Amino acid sequence: MTGQWLLLSPHRGNRPWQGRQEPLPDPDSTPYDPSCYLCPGNLRANEERNPAYTGTFVFDNDFPAILADSSDTVPDHSELFQSRPATGTCRVICFSHRHDLTLARMNATQIQQVVTTWMKQAGELGQTYPWVQIFENKGEIMGCSNPHPHGQIWASNFLPQEPDAEDRCQKDYFKTHHHPLLLDYLEKEAALKERMVCENGTWAALVPYWAVWPFETMLIPKHPVQRITDLDTSQQKDLSQIMNTLLVKYDNIFSTSFAYSMGWHGAPFLTGDTDHWQLHAHYYPPLFRSATVKKFMVGYEMLGCAQRDITPETAARIIRDQSDCHYTQREA
Repeated sequence: MTGQWLLLSPHRGNRPWQGRQEPLPDPDSTPYDPSCYLCPGNLRANEERNPAYTGTFVFDNDFPAILADSSDTVPDHSELFQSRPATGTCRVICFSHRHDLTLARMNATQIQQVVTTWMKQAGELGQTYPWVQIFENKGEIMGCSNPHPHGQIWASNFLPQEPDAEDRCQKDYFKTHHHPLLLDYLEKEAALKERMVCENGTWAALVPYWAVWPFETMLIPKHPVQRITDLDTSQQKDLSQIMNTLLVKYDNIFSTSFAYSMGWHGAPFLTGDTDHWQLHAHYYPPLFRSATVKKFMVGYEMLGCAQRDITPETAARIIRDQSDCHYTQREA
């Protein structure tokens, strides 16, 4: 849970920009698109037909990145070339039957249906796989291949690099302090309030001290929660409400459907030593200067270390100061 980044000179943020600008996304104004692979009743790319679903809809990914059977993979046990077979499953979660309804434009009750689906899927897959990665890529500039609001779940027989690093850091801290690292961290942030974005009874959203992306945020429960499957009724409701608040604020920064990659990190399944873990979600948005200009992680960032164009405190203030009312509702 540590990081290193370079805070750039303020002169760099004022330089003229003649580089790449992304086209503004066309707002999806239709609840149903007959050409969409994910809308109810439509044929998917593999010629399977979606049911006439309402609410959330989950199905096995037609083009999975991880396969349940990797028998053709031959492990290499040499000193310099080491590998082992990776197995798992990949699923898609449509957040709503409506083609035009992003999470930012859902109400808290609708978001809670998504949270419930996340919990159910994680509980089911966690009986077989130690790692269940729930995530969403939102927007074309984050690699989203279909505009119908959806997320994914990749479950695997191994712990990927990022959660493995978090596991080691939290475990080391717990051995010394006998308390979860992220709960102690949240207590400090709540006292300072410099990087806090919003909070409610059981959840907090903040810009992490170590954040790399300009408007990066993290959601953390205020009380011990190791996995998303452990959330009680009150925490589920509060999570839905704080997601609604945070995502509306995101959209309002540049009056656009704010792109991001987000995902949940919690204690691995099928293991007993998890007291050091605290559930949390990461949001990594690429936009920085405007709705059409994103931050590029290139050059020095790839070869040296990450650089921040604005401080975490400034980013938190910008997000925090946004209205809780979605900009499309204000315009109406």
